[in-house]
Amino acid sequence: MPPVPNPHTNVLLRAEETGGHVSVTEIVVPPNNAGPPLHAHDFDEAFYLLEGELIFQVEEALVTKRAGDLVFAPRNVAHALANHSDAPARYLLTCTPAGFERHWGRIAAEAAGVEPPPWALQPIPEVTVVGPQIAAR
Repeated sequence: MPPVPNPHTNVLLRAEETGGHVSVTEIVVPPNNAGPPLHAHDFDEAFYLLEGELIFQVEEALVTKRAGDLVFAPRNVAHALANHSDAPARYLLTCTPAGFERHWGRIAAEAAGVEPPPWALQPIPEVTVVGPQIAAR
């Protein structure tokens, strides 16, 4: 199986702009993307689908969401997502407290072949992998 391509990201709101309270990142997940493994971390995430379709796992629940749908993954609850469709999916990711946008800033810099901006080099909240990726179709 070929490597899973990284998503395209655009950090819209950073910790430095909100006193560390919240961050917002626009993320485009390529088609047929297995996504991250089942994981948990110490911050809340809300995923608002703008385009396309994604499969989400939050704890044991597995659901398919489309444009206009929202998924919430509370802190310390295992979750994952995948794009099993033949089209890209685009969503807004809101994290509270902020900090995880630094990961996406580093991903964007790597994709552009440039050094990450100084704000993205600050510490990133820890993520704990707790299971496999959502099974491929």
